[in-house]
Amino acid sequence: MIKGITALIMAAGTAAVMASPLGLPEVPVPAGNPQSAAKVELGKQLFFDKRLSADGTVSCASCHQPARAFTDGRPTAVGIEGQIGPRNAPTVLNAAYYTSLFHDGRADSLESQALGPLLNPIEHGLKDYQPILTLLRNDPDYRRLFQAAFGEMPEKAKPDHIGKAIASYERTLVCGNTPFDRYLYGGDKSALSKSAQRGLRIFRRKGNCANCHEIGLNHALFTDNRFYNLGVGFDRIKPKFSDFVRVYKQSVAGGASDPAAVYEARDRSELGRFLVTGDVADIGKFRTPTLRNVSLTGPYMHDGSQRTLEDVVEYYNQGGEKNPFLDPGIYPLHLSKQEKTDLINFLRALTNPSCSFSQGVFPRSGN
Repeated sequence: MIKGITALIMAAGTAAVMASPLGLPEVPVPAGNPQSAAKVELGKQLFFDKRLSADGTVSCASCHQPARAFTDGRPTAVGIEGQIGPRNAPTVLNAAYYTSLFHDGRADSLESQALGPLLNPIEHGLKDYQPILTLLRNDPDYRRLFQAAFGEMPEKAKPDHIGKAIASYERTLVCGNTPFDRYLYGGDKSALSKSAQRGLRIFRRKGNCANCHEIGLNHALFTDNRFYNLGVGFDRIKPKFSDFVRVYKQSVAGGASDPAAVYEARDRSELGRFLVTGDVADIGKFRTPTLRNVSLTGPYMHDGSQRTLEDVVEYYNQGGEKNPFLDPGIYPLHLSKQEKTDLINFLRALTNPSCSFSQGVFPRSGN
């Protein structure tokens, strides 16, 4: 059984919350999927089981490895048969706080997100959920875990149960209490170096970082859960963009054409949030990621195009890549060499080295 799972605390209203470490709010838990140790254990087993893929080579943990802070260290994810996906595998740490999942926000909950990769032809590659349901119904360990988690016979297992179990496990992957948290929320003014303290001021002011990577009075998610065009990846869609615009206008005028179809799958991915909303204003927009544990989760950006934190800071310092949809909050920062160093030292202070990434166990409070 997973260690460190705290007692559930009932909040006002219909949902529950779980206790959290310094610097983070209580973890929201949907009313339709209350936490339990048994459900978390089932979700953990599913998360690490490669039988949840078409060729038995890929599990959720293949792209979200505990030893790599639940990322895979690659620019973009690799699925069954060595297929390379178009987007970077984001960390699952603190994903419980996202209001939408995937880089483009196409899933509205951890439960729905957990099911998505299973049927993705590049990722797990299953045609349907039947192989997993058969596993839950026939494997003795899974039968036991399913009954304990849901109080039902495994023969009644549905895809919904799969998503709920994996989401319950992912809600335990919460990590805070970083040097930054101890400095700002714990009152320990020695927790940050002088350079990191200067970096915090740059982060909030000249760097314009905190506008999207929010820091609150009592906690910091380091994300506003919104979507922005930073210019990343726009060069991929630029050559055919006039064709895209032409087909888009036809579709608006009543045609049935899909404007995104002018691109191959890899390039189409760069349309970002547009693929979800169909709103031309969302072209190239991607969700603001959390910066917690950011020193461990590179490469960065939705396409993994920025290898190091130094690369990321320089990208923003240059004002991103110009395109017609670039967010107005992205502009040249004119940071000095020392200011860049200070900002990077602050970003590195957003990691808690006491979190036992190799075991997938995360402290709730204290250390």
